[in-house]
Amino acid sequence: MNKGKYYMTTAIAYGSGKPHIGNTYEAILADSIARYKRKEGYDVFFQTGTDEHGQKIELKAADAGITPKELVDDVAATIKGLWDLMNVSYDKFIRTTDQEHRQQVQKIFKRFYDQGDIYKSSYQGMYCTPCESFWTASQLAEGKCPDCGREVKPAEEEAYFFRMSKYADRLIEHINNHPEFIQPVSRKNEMMNNFLLPGLQDLCVSRSSFKWGIPVDFDEKHVVYVWLDALSNYITGIGYDVEGSSEQYKKLWPADLHLIGKDIIRFHTIYWPIFLMALGEPLPKQVFGHPWLLQGDGKMSKSKGNVLYADDLVSFFGVDAVRYFVLHEMPFDNDGVISWELMVERINSDLANTLGNLVNRTISMSNKYFDGVVKSTGADEEVDKDLKTVVLSTKEKATEKMDELRVADAMTEIFVLFKRCNKYIDETQPWVLAKDPAKQERLSQVLYNLVESIVIGASLLEAFMPATAEKIAAQLNTSLRSFDELDDFGLYPSGNKVTDKPEILFARLDEKEVLEKAEAMFAQRNEGKEEASEPVIDGEMKPEISYEDFDKLQFRVGKIISCEEVKKSKKLLCSQVQIGSQVKQIVSGIKQHYSAEEMVGKKVMVLVNLKPATLAGVVSEGMLLCAEDEEGNLALLTPEKDMPPGAEIC
Repeated sequence: MNKGKYYMTTAIAYGSGKPHIGNTYEAILADSIARYKRKEGYDVFFQTGTDEHGQKIELKAADAGITPKELVDDVAATIKGLWDLMNVSYDKFIRTTDQEHRQQVQKIFKRFYDQGDIYKSSYQGMYCTPCESFWTASQLAEGKCPDCGREVKPAEEEAYFFRMSKYADRLIEHINNHPEFIQPVSRKNEMMNNFLLPGLQDLCVSRSSFKWGIPVDFDEKHVVYVWLDALSNYITGIGYDVEGSSEQYKKLWPADLHLIGKDIIRFHTIYWPIFLMALGEPLPKQVFGHPWLLQGDGKMSKSKGNVLYADDLVSFFGVDAVRYFVLHEMPFDNDGVISWELMVERINSDLANTLGNLVNRTISMSNKYFDGVVKSTGADEEVDKDLKTVVLSTKEKATEKMDELRVADAMTEIFVLFKRCNKYIDETQPWVLAKDPAKQERLSQVLYNLVESIVIGASLLEAFMPATAEKIAAQLNTSLRSFDELDDFGLYPSGNKVTDKPEILFARLDEKEVLEKAEAMFAQRNEGKEEASEPVIDGEMKPEISYEDFDKLQFRVGKIISCEEVKKSKKLLCSQVQIGSQVKQIVSGIKQHYSAEEMVGKKVMVLVNLKPATLAGVVSEGMLLCAEDEEGNLALLTPEKDMPPGAEIC
């Protein structure tokens, strides 16, 4: 049954380098939603791709001695290869260097200019190169970029600006009238309270200080700002044209779902809707800002050499095991954690034991007792009713979760089915039935019920673990069921024969062995780094100060006795720091680098005579000193030897 169109997108991956597993998670998540929607009967169009312009790419290409186009061609091929490796069933892979996209972005920019939405001025502010974002002084967090926490630099240049305030009230009204538009709700509240309600500033939509971007065709000094360029892919990729859009565009737009990381929710729920309003186009139906996948032993960092990539994990565990883990371990609106130990534990318990062992036991018993022939005899008993109830209710339960984009919960419902099958084996004890000739028909029915239940479970599992689902169906000598067939129990052909050589779906893993192999892999990746000269960072030096000025600053050793997250901020921690006999409350923007729990007990260096300031509504009475590398990773400065709280730093 065709339920109509369903157009969904991921954010397009930035073309500056190979994405780690946290970035790849988004593509896998989107794929599971697309596959499930197709199974439900929707005509799905799933678009993903790469964002390939901006100053960061221009600078990286220059460092590598190649052109920006050569860099993005290589990175785009890498990203596409990873998506293909992970079995991502996209319908279109768009690149922002595609000629069709470039032409339409130029037309969009010109239309905005012609209708008075864009004007030329100059910009003075602080610029974050990694985020491609300008900030005013009041928007900075402790002098750093409020999005990523990295250093910003003063920038002044001629630019075109978009009149955001012209459409702000209309957007606020839309969000209030469409509570489903921004999900989860916490993201909606953040956008309304932090950006829309205080008042939108006009947005810089062109740059004139670098050249790697789509040229503004009526002003050769300017290129289109990367966010206007990148966001437009959602319509240019399906045939939008200012002068008259394609039939495909008319069929697919508005998008049913933009699936993005929570860190870029502002661009997709404020800037993008306003651009669409200016074009006179409908807004997407829903924007879902998914949480992050974090590494259990600390932040993934290329400088640390501990970055996890999808192809690395696949070489250890296989594609579907990686898909299962990242989908199952991610909560709906909180960050998830990945580690080698957790991967091994989940594969052994869920995949090898609950699922793999169930399929293997069922096929093996069918071969042992009936030469592989699975036959329904009608010898039902009361215990069968509960099994069938659980099996036949799984589709509805999983679909309810998927409708809310609670993918991990939907997978849990499917594994409830498999666990119920294992319990059914314990309840019916086929090995006992096999000893009694009078129980042969009952034994046959028990095995039939198991095979039928597994087929239904595998058919639902297909969206999340497609290769595994197909393997299960092949071993049971059948096909995966359509969505409409999952309401009936008993469709497996009676008298069908399962394979006589069952394949182990997932082997149990030895954690120690996996960790040793992982350590060897990282050692090989980092080979030569320790012998190389230590990297240095050449930052701009501040103006000289006198000894008298320096003498005004007081630095002392502090001990953190308690710490908690600042509720109104995604990056601030509030610490109670013992300094001698005093305790000072200090707010620091280090939440992305330290948890509140690991802060407690640390001896740290503190600037103690800083004038109190209020950050996110919390008073801060000093500053913790940190070092920062080029990637924005922070490390607290601690005394080399154990020093008592209050010791002077001189």
